Amino acid sequence: MISNKLLSVNSLKKSFGGLQAVNVDSLEFSNNEITSLIGPNGAGKTTFFDLLTKFQSPDHGQIFFDGKDVTSLQSYKLARLGMTRTFQLTRVFEKMSVLENMQFSGSSIKNESISMSLLKSKSLVNFEKNLENEVDRILELLNLTHMKHSYARELSGGQKKLLELGRALIRNPKLLLLDEPLAGVNPKLAEEILDIIKKLSTDGINIIMVEHNINAVMKISERVVVMAEGKIIADGYPEDIRNDKNVIEAYLGKSNE
Repeated sequence: MISNKLLSVNSLKKSFGGLQAVNVDSLEFSNNEITSLIGPNGAGKTTFFDLLTKFQSPDHGQIFFDGKDVTSLQSYKLARLGMTRTFQLTRVFEKMSVLENMQFSGSSIKNESISMSLLKSKSLVNFEKNLENEVDRILELLNLTHMKHSYARELSGGQKKLLELGRALIRNPKLLLLDEPLAGVNPKLAEEILDIIKKLSTDGINIIMVEHNINAVMKISERVVVMAEGKIIADGYPEDIRNDKNVIEAYLGKSNE
């Protein structure tokens, strides 16, 4: 029987001093779904993303991706396996053009040495041509074609969000983790980003999204996981989560408070 499980964690823990930021006993993410991870400020969502993508190391626990134990892998090796991410605060190269940002993210290490360039010049030329074609395809998807040769610093905040998304997509990911893709984005662009996320999912990319825009979460998600104080307090369909007593208390407090 073929498993639909794509990503799972067991007994994943991370503390900072006396504060336990993440304490997740067991959690699985399946193929072919858009999952949103929500929770009040300080719930541990971004730290959880950092642990999954190895931008931080867990104190304890295991992470499995696509059938492999990736707990000890470095982040760039995870990206090669097909797990990429975006960040709460955009990370683009301001002094490089949009095209150069995309090319840098899509570059292949095996093609970068001088010896390889000399011995396999035809292969390198073909690689670069295919890479630029893929850049053009992604920029068209993101409505950034007209900014292709502009410096990244010339982009608006929302366009930088799109560029960072493009840099994640150029790696042809199997799983894409989006950390607040709508933060600081105007409503019109937010709708465009949601449409792009839905299209990516339709095209076979699995999505896990941290987002504070609850209306957007309920509109786009097939599953919603809720964190509070580092723990998972609810997991289910959007409508069930909307009416969950524990979720309401996590956001609003108990009635006697």
